[in-house]
This record gives sequence, C-alpha cells and structure tokens, in this order.
Amino acid sequence: MRPFPEVPGLAVEHDFVSARGLRFHVAQAGAGPPVLALHGWPQSWWAWAKVLPALAEHHRVFCPDLRGLGWSEAPPRGYDKETFADDTLAVMDALGLERVRLIGHDWGAWAAFLLAVRHPERFDSVVVLNITPPWTGPEASTALAVSNLWRAWYQLVLAAPVLGRQVRRRAVLGRALRADNVHADAFSDEDIAIFADAFQEPARARASQWIYRDFLVREAPRVARGTYETRPLTVPTLLMHGEHDRVITPDMVRASMRPDDRLEVEFVPDSGHWILQEKPDLVAERALWWFKEAHA
Repeated sequence: MRPFPEVPGLAVEHDFVSARGLRFHVAQAGAGPPVLALHGWPQSWWAWAKVLPALAEHHRVFCPDLRGLGWSEAPPRGYDKETFADDTLAVMDALGLERVRLIGHDWGAWAAFLLAVRHPERFDSVVVLNITPPWTGPEASTALAVSNLWRAWYQLVLAAPVLGRQVRRRAVLGRALRADNVHADAFSDEDIAIFADAFQEPARARASQWIYRDFLVREAPRVARGTYETRPLTVPTLLMHGEHDRVITPDMVRASMRPDDRLEVEFVPDSGHWILQEKPDLVAERALWWFKEAHA
C-alpha cells in the first residue's frame, strides 16, 4: 500500500468502500452539506489538494479515486466514462449519500455531465472543469471537428500497448502535466511523483491505456452518432475552462453549448487544462458560490 500524501493544515480521512464488486478509495474532509469531487487522468484524489481546504471549510468533501487510478482497485476492463458514472452512483450509495453537490475535472467532469443528465434527482448543482459536454450544440460543424482532430494525437500514444506505459516514468508524466501550464509552479515535483508512482503497478498502467482505448473505440463514436443529444441538462451547472488548454479550445466548448441546457460557462484566461493546480483559489471561490447560488 502506497502511503497517502498529507494536505498541509487539513485532516483528511481515508476510507475504502465496496461498490460494484470493486474496492474504491475515498478521501474525506470537512463538515457540512456533501460535495463529491471527481478527478481525471492521470490523477487521483490528490488532484483536489489545493482546493480541498477551502471547500472543506463549508462542506463535507468526498474525493473518490476512479477505478484504476489512485488507490482504487484496477480491474482489467470497464474504463469508459459511463462506467465511471455508474461507479460513482454505487460509491455514493455505499457512503449513504442520497444527494450531493458535484464537481469534476477532465474525465471526472465528463462523468459528471453523464450523471447530471441521467440522474438529476441525485445532484443539487454541478461544477465541471476543462471538458466539453458529451454532446454538440447548434454551432458545431464538421469543419471545426476535423480541424481539431490533430489535438488528440496524444490519446493514440496513451492507448498504444507499449508507448502508453511510459506514463510510469516521472519525466514523461511531468512533461504531459506541464505541457500547457501558464504558471510554472502549477505542479511540484512531489505532485508528479505522487501521480507517476501509482503507475508503477502494472494493473494501473494498463488501466491508463484502457481509459483512452475505450474513449477512442467506444465513446467518441457515440458522441459522433449523437447518443447524448436528446438528454437535457436540468441540473444547474457551471463550466470553468482554462483558455490555454491545448486539447480543448474555447471554440470547441462554445460549439457544445445547447440553448436549453442549464449551463453557464466561465473562461479563465490565465490557465491551461490543469485549472485545479493553476487557479485553485478561483476554482474554490466559484464552486462555493455556485453551490450556494443554486440553493438561493
């Protein structure tokens, strides 16, 4: 068992729950109305380390590790984001959480969108960070989609049988995490080590590959077919997006907007994809405001 890193000045509890036949790690801190925080690739609950103290002042924050990442169990299959969403509901049930505020980043934010449109009765409000919804809006075009295909080159690398396992190397993962940072101090060497060391376990290295294989083979075609187009977003949702994200551009976000969804967007000019590390104070401030505003 790898040791859990400590968040300075904050008492974090670490528990394991059984859900859908798997063992999930959940970090918890604070007191108050429950907030569920879903991280993305290649991170873990530690993605929330800079935001957790501020959120925990007003909420009981639950940070589960997604299957195959962090300290949760890494089965051989099941890494599509619909499965992530189903896992999340099962973890909520195991924790006795009937209804929560939800915040997610990257693939955790994709799962958050799926949860909000499919199970709106379980979520009071949602904050999503640096992801597009799994649908397109009226401004979407084939030309825009084709012109941005090259941005997904890294997904092919991560999904590859041999190249994808290079994420276990700290230098490789460090370059990936720091590629579009506006602020040079976004990730410390300790942060890189925490995320990279998890992939020393072969099962987690394979899980990392399957996250992208499942997306390329199963999920991207679903989006192209409009699988999620008919599902309205009725839960109040705030999308914060770092404008310097090299993979998901502001134009791609705008193209995913549907007029009838309860979705507001805030573009953050001095951040890239890793907005949790680059603008933690802003994320915490906006999230706390949104969770309160949705209940006003």
